[in-house]
Order: sequence, then structure tokens, then C-alpha cells
Amino acid sequence: MTRVCLVGSDDVDLRYELLSRETARAAVSTYDLSQPFANTVALETVSLGAAVALLNDLNWYLVRFADTALVQEPSISETEWLSRDLATAVRDRELPPEETDQRLCVYGVDDDQLVEPMYVTRVDGEIPDYDLRDVDDTVVVRVTAEEFSG
Repeated sequence: MTRVCLVGSDDVDLRYELLSRETARAAVSTYDLSQPFANTVALETVSLGAAVALLNDLNWYLVRFADTALVQEPSISETEWLSRDLATAVRDRELPPEETDQRLCVYGVDDDQLVEPMYVTRVDGEIPDYDLRDVDDTVVVRVTAEEFSG
């Protein structure tokens, strides 16, 4: 199963915004929704293609209410996420899955809140330590070259 995690903007309640609008509510109605981090909505789809299609269906809402959308595809990594753009590139076969692991955005997790992303590159197979602040955990997101360079 491919996981999707939508991260809400600071000034909105993402779950409320999605479920209070008929089209968005209909798009997510067949999924079991969870909240792995503060102000997030997560769900599982059957494939990477289904995840990207759902994100495309929700695009109007994501532009207005979300900071980012993450996709976790177990055939690529059991622990790391893909940015929406990277997931789309893999789905469209513009980038092979084995070439997705060099550019990373590492979020700190503090009190179940995703905080301060740090952009790093994998060095000799290792991810540099998150050093922007003391955090409980980290979330690693693989990103495109365009997202990495900003």
C-alpha cells in the first residue's frame, strides 16, 4: 500500500478544510484517514499511480490549505517519503526509483509537529544529522533536483 500524507498550512485546520468541502470530502471518503503528525491527513492507496491521481484530484485544496504532500511507496523505501513532484516523476517514468535517494529534505519532529526542513544530500549512503534544533525524531523526504535547489 502506498501512503499519502498531506501537511496543512500553519494557519488552517487541514482536516476540517478537506472534510467541509463536498468535492474534497467525496475524493477521500473511501479512505481511512489518520493523523500521523499535527495538522496532517494521511491515508493509504493501492499504488503510486493512485496516490498521484488522488493528489491531482485534490490539487485545488492542496494549493490553498496544505504546505506539502508526501507519498511513501514501499517498493522504493519503507521509511522515506517522496515529495509529490518526485512521486509524479517516478510514476511518469521520468526518473527511475533507484535514482531518487540523493537529494533529501529532512523535517524535524517536535511534539508530533513537523518543523524546520533541512535540505541535505546523502553522503556515502548516510544522511547527515538533523541539527537545526533538538527534536524527538526526523522524517526523511526525497525531493527532485528542482525542489532541492529551491
